[in-house]
Amino acid sequence: MRPGAGAIVVFLAAAAVLMLEILAARMLAPYVGVSLNTYTGIIGVVLAGIAAGTWIFGRLADSVDPRRLLGPLLIAGGLLAMASGPLVKLLGEHVRSDSLKAIVALSGATFFLPAFVLSGVTPVVVKQQLESLAATGRTVGRLSGAGTFGALVGTFGTGFFLTSRVHTHTIVLVIGIALVCLGALVAWRVDPRASVPALGLVLALSLGAGVASSRVKGPCDTESAYFCIRVLGDAHERLLQLDNIPHSSVDLDDPSRLGFPYALAVAGVIDVLHPPPQPVRALHVGGGAFTMPLYLAATRPGSSSTVFELDQAVVDTARDRFGVRTGPLLRVKVGDARLSVAKAPSASFDIVIGDAFASRSVPWHLTTREFLRDVHRLLRPGGAYAMNLIDAGSDFARAEAATMRTVFGSVSIVQVFHNFVLVGSDRPLDPSELKRRLQAHNVPGLPLTGAAVDRFIGGAQVLTDDFAPVDQLLT
Repeated sequence: MRPGAGAIVVFLAAAAVLMLEILAARMLAPYVGVSLNTYTGIIGVVLAGIAAGTWIFGRLADSVDPRRLLGPLLIAGGLLAMASGPLVKLLGEHVRSDSLKAIVALSGATFFLPAFVLSGVTPVVVKQQLESLAATGRTVGRLSGAGTFGALVGTFGTGFFLTSRVHTHTIVLVIGIALVCLGALVAWRVDPRASVPALGLVLALSLGAGVASSRVKGPCDTESAYFCIRVLGDAHERLLQLDNIPHSSVDLDDPSRLGFPYALAVAGVIDVLHPPPQPVRALHVGGGAFTMPLYLAATRPGSSSTVFELDQAVVDTARDRFGVRTGPLLRVKVGDARLSVAKAPSASFDIVIGDAFASRSVPWHLTTREFLRDVHRLLRPGGAYAMNLIDAGSDFARAEAATMRTVFGSVSIVQVFHNFVLVGSDRPLDPSELKRRLQAHNVPGLPLTGAAVDRFIGGAQVLTDDFAPVDQLLT
């Protein structure tokens, strides 16, 4: 193998490993969610595979002719890549948990072996091309550089280009087929006569595996760059599920009917600030199924809503499946909410509703004191920020309440099961009126106000752009 050919093989193998690492997060998301824990688990598993594969196959290349190792390594790596899709679906259906143990177990069972095998390519090619100790640095440096460059191309190409245009399982299938074909070519070049029957069998098996893999249908109705999107329900009431979390619902016959208890709590808070049917100007951080914009339009004619939604596919789903129609009273801006909030004009809204999630976690950069200051700037006098979050314990809710208290003059808390609706305003909400409005919407429990909020917060630490361990607080 010439130096240029060796560099190309290393480039492609390294690119395949990093492409699989990026795609693993999307493939696992419907079963374990998307959080810092998910990415940490996947990266850790793939790095373990890279370390083990480089070490073990490097030692093997010293005792076995590296020319005969390379083709089988590429073929095995391709077959394992093709198997990852069906394995994720098979095992993921039995996991469906966002615990650290589940994340590591599922990613290890599906992506460790492809990373392990493909990472053996670099030391095998190095051994094959290392002809003299005088050229050690040059040879290792060239191939290491080719591998790193391949990893960069695989990362950027997959994350910025492929995932927004091609289905994840299709990308993985193409990676596997390309690796098998490359391995077959390498094996044929080493020994054309002896390899033909074996390669014919391998290619036949690969074709069968590819056909089987292509028939594996993931759980998504729509797979975007950010979410696995599913719409459940019937022609009357529909539920939006993003990855593994039911996100929001809409009664198509009567959008004033709210199905989720946290949405009822938000409606009660709005009633305290602006008694119905008074129209309001609302900003929604996170669109989902557009539950609250549709609710405000149905219950408060003349209300205007602006929605900041990260994912265009979520907006398209809301239009196609939830009856959303944009116009002068319902505007949508697609993009990261942190950037959109920073650019929005001051004193523009009566109410800002925070309902953005990545799995069970609010994206950390939408939880910090710096972000809340920008939200506060957007509110008109007498306005408020109502933020929905999920916390089965209370550590994150306490930290977020502490953070909100540093920006707003008053903080109120409504807990509904595992949801907390935190309300920040410059003037305290009337506790009796808030209780009455919540009871009118059949929201269970009593709101926390005043000294009760102080006791709830306790010694919780304020979240800032330099320190916001949201996923860890939830764990």
